[in-house]
Amino acid sequence: MVHLLSHITNFARDGSCYSNSFFGFPHWYQYLDVDKSNATKTCQVINFDFPGDLTLVAMAVLDMALRLAGMVAVGFVIYGAIQYVTSRGEPDGVKNAQNTIINALVGLTIAVLASGVVRFIGSRIG
Repeated sequence: MVHLLSHITNFARDGSCYSNSFFGFPHWYQYLDVDKSNATKTCQVINFDFPGDLTLVAMAVLDMALRLAGMVAVGFVIYGAIQYVTSRGEPDGVKNAQNTIINALVGLTIAVLASGVVRFIGSRIG
């Protein structure tokens, strides 16, 4: 089982296993021990403890989900701005657009703070 969960990936340009990410999302192995092999230019998860390290993998996945929620919230801010512009001053349309923007900003704030907490806890545990 440990061998199946070992992940091999190519180095990023700076030789780090963590900096080559998609839209700033952390890798699933973000909080695990990684061995960088300069000879083969790969990174491999080492010392994976099956039931114990699943918590760290779950924290990395949660961090990814929170970052995705933040991106969705930014999309809703843009959507609310478009609603505001196209409401043409109608009170109901303006109110709906303002509610959309406020709710999206609250969601964005929660997602950013929660992602920071998860990253802090994950780096302390891992």
